[in-house]
Amino acid sequence: MNLRSVLAIAFASLAFAQNQPPPPGPPPQLVKVKDDLYIVQNQANNMADLIGYGGNASVFLTDDGVILIDSKSDREHDDLVAKVKSLTDKPIKYVVLTHNHADHSGGVPKLKAMGATIVISAADRDNMMKSKQPGAPDFGFMGRANFSLGGKEVQLYQFRGHTRGDTVVYLPADRVMIVGDLLTTAETIPMIVNYPDGGSWTDWTISMNDILKMDFDTAIPGHGPMVTKAQVAELRNKMVAIQERVRGLNREKKSQEEIAAAVVKEFNWGFGPSAGNIAGMMQELR
Repeated sequence: MNLRSVLAIAFASLAFAQNQPPPPGPPPQLVKVKDDLYIVQNQANNMADLIGYGGNASVFLTDDGVILIDSKSDREHDDLVAKVKSLTDKPIKYVVLTHNHADHSGGVPKLKAMGATIVISAADRDNMMKSKQPGAPDFGFMGRANFSLGGKEVQLYQFRGHTRGDTVVYLPADRVMIVGDLLTTAETIPMIVNYPDGGSWTDWTISMNDILKMDFDTAIPGHGPMVTKAQVAELRNKMVAIQERVRGLNREKKSQEEIAAAVVKEFNWGFGPSAGNIAGMMQELR
């Protein structure tokens, strides 16, 4: 191999390494919400932890077993199960997926192998099937579904926003909403919609308006720490203001670069993952 070939390989390897995310930080931690409800939450609210560990998973404890809301990533499975076992000796009976993305559904195949029943909206089950994701859910619901385990009620609602079929889980006794990626609470992981999976900012606003009409005190997002209902309203208002700004600039025939620069400057949104939303927003928000 000549020197030119060696240098080419070296430069290619360096470029590859520079484009890779940094390794994730310490493993996720258990955060108590209620006596029967915990979040398995990443310690750093950044993309490296998202890629390494997945999004938030919620652990709902009952006398007859555990209901998981989301499954984090495949690599996080053993740690997730260990954390559940540190809370209860009951088995994981159900896994409710808020949507189809792998940072929330990646652990499903191993949880199915343990005997858990997997539930998701029918629309996002279709998304999983179309993209040939492993671990096909056992049930897909449309609109609304209710079930109980160990005398505890769980209400499921289908919305559209981040995807075509986001599932919001309402635990009425705890007055908690688990909303998946309809909401993120860390600016380092900005809220986005996934247009290829049927997401829509217009419908996101409708969905958030409907969620805010419901009776809850606390919301658990797809990424970041839990928030109060008042904080959910603040985040909703910020994203609606961003949409209106994009719509106004779009009607002024501003370029994609100009629109992105404006929303980054004015709202600290539109960089990183959210930069990829600008083109779709320009088509949707006219």
